[in-house]
Amino acid sequence: MKRIYIFSILLAFTAVSCKKSFIDLTPLDSNSPVTFFKTEAQLRQAVTAAYVPLRDLENNDYFLCEMRSDNTHYQTYASNRGTAYVQRENISDFVDDPTNTYTNNEYFACYTGISRANIVIGRIGDVTLTAAAKNDIDGQAKFLRAFNYFKLVRLFGGVPLYLKEVDKAADAFLSRSTVDQVYTQIVSDATDAINELAAPAKFPQTGQATKGSATMLLADVYMTQKKYPEAEALLTTLSAMGYGLNANYADAFLTTNKNSKESLFEVQYLEGTAAGTQPSNFIYQFLPRASTTIVITGTTTNTSAIGGWNTPTKDLISSYEAGDKRLDASIAVAEGAYNASDLLAISANKSIVGYTPAAGKIGVPYPKKYLHLPHVATNNTNDDWPIYRYADALLLLAEAQNEQGKSGPALINLNLVRARAGLVASTETDQANLRAVLAHERRVELAFENHRWHDLVRTGTAVTVMTAYGIMAKATYNLLPSNAFTISDNKLLFPIPQSEREVNPDLTQNPGYF
Repeated sequence: MKRIYIFSILLAFTAVSCKKSFIDLTPLDSNSPVTFFKTEAQLRQAVTAAYVPLRDLENNDYFLCEMRSDNTHYQTYASNRGTAYVQRENISDFVDDPTNTYTNNEYFACYTGISRANIVIGRIGDVTLTAAAKNDIDGQAKFLRAFNYFKLVRLFGGVPLYLKEVDKAADAFLSRSTVDQVYTQIVSDATDAINELAAPAKFPQTGQATKGSATMLLADVYMTQKKYPEAEALLTTLSAMGYGLNANYADAFLTTNKNSKESLFEVQYLEGTAAGTQPSNFIYQFLPRASTTIVITGTTTNTSAIGGWNTPTKDLISSYEAGDKRLDASIAVAEGAYNASDLLAISANKSIVGYTPAAGKIGVPYPKKYLHLPHVATNNTNDDWPIYRYADALLLLAEAQNEQGKSGPALINLNLVRARAGLVASTETDQANLRAVLAHERRVELAFENHRWHDLVRTGTAVTVMTAYGIMAKATYNLLPSNAFTISDNKLLFPIPQSEREVNPDLTQNPGYF
């Protein structure tokens, strides 16, 4: 009888254990991919999460897009040759390799954003939404996916094209798509975003992507593809959406003027130490290495481990025209003396205009446009990062018009930007000469906003400009490696991360890297 009872219990247990619900791994006490993404509110949370990797992107992007160019360099740290310093220097010196943490971080940040956008795009069809809500959410996600792929294709060339949520191993390892295939997808996503997103309802904006953001993105893509009529057609629509220049150049970067009528898209930050804040710290990365920055920032922040990057070059500083208001708004000088530890004891914060160092002092320039006081805590600021501004749109429009032989309209748009800077109007009508004028104007207007390297590559001038700059750099900076600034077309792209190729053998490497 006892044996029959035990058998009955075992039989009952077996019957229960065979039910699907017994081995269901979906957690009941927290959200999961199965239980989430069911409502409009949840999809909006998901699309907000797709913006977050932009902060990781901007913490690395200036190494690749400003320090790689003739705009900025770095403060040499002779007493500390650790990998974290050397790898960032290597990007500026054109000696980076596939194991470089900072170029790899750029790659990974883009794909994190793409992955999150794919989740939203793939799951939105399963949720009951109004047409307006669906368009807004899908449009934002497609803008972000297009933006990240546009960054990747310009920096790394053809890359794997992930267009859906990866939920099984077979979908995780793709080979590289061609550059044309990536651009086709970017244009498709950006076009959808333009059609789905609304223009700003008011200024200041919310900080989310808008029709204006997507329009500017697609115009930038067309300029890169040299499709000038298409770019012009898009750029001429922005003023009707309410965009315009702020009265003063410096106003575009004020923390009290975020998402203004000049902003087409910017990465959002919020200073503070409480939960939920997302502070930036760009100025502390750009100031010289020092034991304290109190003279400049009002805080005792020690920048010995984070500072010394993105230092404006003499070449950039000397390129500003006399009387250009943007020089003083963009660059200032930390003055002091270096100690035995290669740290600057900052004694004064001075204007770059007409600067001459005091006796026994050294002046180190830094990007002033990211300095706004006061700071609530050390290494904690409220500055957003500008991605696209209306001034950028005007200069791209002028360039598109000049490339089509329309120097008259081009000058009108160029001179709107120059007038705000306090400069006389340009009267140059020769196409080649005006092309050079526009390139210079973009350099000084958009300095330290991560456009310079892309502009050099886009206009086919990167090798020539950077080779000439490299000669000056070797005569100026100490501790440059012997093979620094050996520049060829291969160096116009960065290497595919070695760690990615180790797990995905189908990924080929860019020429010139191993």
